[in-house]
Amino acid sequence: MREGARIARHTRPGARHLVLPAGALVVAVALWWGLTLVAGIPSFLLPPPDAVAARLLGDPELYARNALFTLEKVTYGGMIGIAVGFVLALGVAYLPWFRRAIYPYLVTARVLPKIAIAPVLLIYLGTGTITAVVFVALIAFFPVALSTAAGLSKAPAGHHDLLESVNAGRIRRVLYVDLPYALPDAFAGLKQAVTLSVVGAVIAEWIAADNGLGFVILIASENVRTDVMLAALAVLILEGLALYGAVTLVQRATIHWSASE
Repeated sequence: MREGARIARHTRPGARHLVLPAGALVVAVALWWGLTLVAGIPSFLLPPPDAVAARLLGDPELYARNALFTLEKVTYGGMIGIAVGFVLALGVAYLPWFRRAIYPYLVTARVLPKIAIAPVLLIYLGTGTITAVVFVALIAFFPVALSTAAGLSKAPAGHHDLLESVNAGRIRRVLYVDLPYALPDAFAGLKQAVTLSVVGAVIAEWIAADNGLGFVILIASENVRTDVMLAALAVLILEGLALYGAVTLVQRATIHWSASE
């Protein structure tokens, strides 16, 4: 009995985390359905959920193919942005002259509307996947650089003193003290980078690409095909949630492994 109660206590929070959002989704879809029936809204303005589902299931290859195009831009651009952001964070955290030289520009670049960069990229790179990947990378590296740099400075000074007392070098200090303390901030930056990468890929597909879910949404809006728009949006939301969930799983595994070391 005690073991069963213990297992129940551990499983209830996880189940609640799934049941409550699923319940909220069901209520939202029901309200959407009821609104289209009661208010008599024309289907070309707001199609009911079954019409959107029929559109999605009627041509799954269209949405799957373009979801892969969007995922390609998010993956390549996000990986480049994350790698650049991490290297910049190391420079900001451990090189005082580099921090003084570059940190003000990082903050300035963070407040710059990223969509303003797109016309510049169009001039120098033209249209296509490479432009979209560069745009996603430019959006993704800011949160990683700033969050990781902040996390790398959170290790207690006593830990550094302890390592110095046993003649441990700077690399060991980074690997065994600074990085574990920086993990929560680094993963917070990664989560922001992933979500911003999806947003960046959609904006890039509106401006500089001829494929992807953003391009499908753009073409559907020009032709007033709201059912196609909403079907593409549904796939885009699922793709974004899947990427965010993947980062969360990696975060849990990494922090668990770090704590067990």
